[in-house]
Amino acid sequence: MNRVWMITGAGRGLGRAFAEEAVKNGDRVIATVRKTNDADPLLKNENVLSVIMDVTKKDEVAAAVDAGLTKFGRIDVLINNAGFGMSGAFEEVSDDELRMLMETNFFGVTNVTRVVLPVMREQGGGMILTVSSQAGAMGFLGSSAYCSSKFAVVGLSEALSMDLAPFGIQAASILPGSFRTDFRDSSSMKHAKTSLAAYEGSAVHEARDFLAANNHKQDGDPAKAASFLYGIIDSGKLPKRILIGKKCCDDVKAYLEERISEINSYRNKSSQTAFDE
Repeated sequence: MNRVWMITGAGRGLGRAFAEEAVKNGDRVIATVRKTNDADPLLKNENVLSVIMDVTKKDEVAAAVDAGLTKFGRIDVLINNAGFGMSGAFEEVSDDELRMLMETNFFGVTNVTRVVLPVMREQGGGMILTVSSQAGAMGFLGSSAYCSSKFAVVGLSEALSMDLAPFGIQAASILPGSFRTDFRDSSSMKHAKTSLAAYEGSAVHEARDFLAANNHKQDGDPAKAASFLYGIIDSGKLPKRILIGKKCCDDVKAYLEERISEINSYRNKSSQTAFDE
């Protein structure tokens, strides 16, 4: 039996690549988008149900899931992909900007997952994958807000993987490196509206400027990322974290090795903090 996928933010970028790969392999897709395009061949495909949905609006989420179930009868794979980036020093990011980011990148994920979970429990299984980022595994200069949102969904996914195992539901986070999408366009990458003089010429602002100057030059091929992810899903066994891209794998591996070295440097003294019985 072919799977039914629900993919948020499926109109472009990695979300679209995931949808195209699923359809190419004979699966069906509930593709949620912010706006429809009648000329888009993907959204016109008979195996694709295009639904307008904002992940921050619970009524739209519920309606999209209902429409998908009416059309296809089940949801086997959920990919929480919708989200956007934020660049700027922590001091420059306002409360409103941070809350807006978390509403989409974190609470948007919880909104969709809460509605799909009962469906999968009733079915007796399913897969929930949430697109985080390499920035969900390690900090990046000038991206404190974005990293916070992406670390949050990695923690959510790992805990869910344990909570949901008795129901036959697997949960995992997807951590892509840099892929050649429109993620760095103004429609997806936000920069803090405030720019403090104290950070002018700093490495934080250099990082912000790098993102703008190196748009659509990333090494990663979204179609190859989608093919890789499809193979993981098709295997039936999800790793807790799915890193995509050579540099991403190498960078995170080196980062984790440094953290292990740090732990080892103080482990003996840390181990002496229990009550003396």
